[in-house]
Amino acid sequence: MITTPLSTQSELSAALARGIHDHWPWFIVEGVVLSVLGVGAIIVPSIAGVVTTLFLGWLFVIAGVVGLIATFNARQAPGFVWALLSALLAMIAGGLLLWNPLRGLVTLSYVLVAYFIIDGIFMIFLALAHRRELTGRWEWLLVNGAVDLILAGIVISGMPGTLVWVLGMLVGIDLLFGGASLIAIALGARKQQADA
Repeated sequence: MITTPLSTQSELSAALARGIHDHWPWFIVEGVVLSVLGVGAIIVPSIAGVVTTLFLGWLFVIAGVVGLIATFNARQAPGFVWALLSALLAMIAGGLLLWNPLRGLVTLSYVLVAYFIIDGIFMIFLALAHRRELTGRWEWLLVNGAVDLILAGIVISGMPGTLVWVLGMLVGIDLLFGGASLIAIALGARKQQADA
């Protein structure tokens, strides 16, 4: 039997729905943790922004070091020079973020605005897919996508004054709405499971 994309999509949707139904308590736990972190970031956005910048800086440095080790261990592999340059670039980017986290905060704020625009569009499409296939709580995903787009618009309209606090605030709001979405979907799955 040849599987068509439509039947594959239906099978994937059914598997996702079963996963949510079977593990809804974990989705609630994740949602609560994300919501608490989001509230913390909203309360102190400038600190959350600097912490995010430092965290990303360390991630880049660690990725660069691991990349260097892997590259030198595979010297004979094709693309050695490109892999070496990539690892060095990651280390330099991380070092710059760690050296001056406030300047990195401004740069990351621009990147985050672009991320929220793209993520907002993806969340809206995901909500529409949920509306057709899965749970009855797809509206939360739609709201999450709309909030991402609204926040990106607010930040763009207030630049450059918003750059000091925007990263922490946007991360906090996104975490809060993402956590609330997970909680709503998990509760919907629990209700469907109880009704079955």
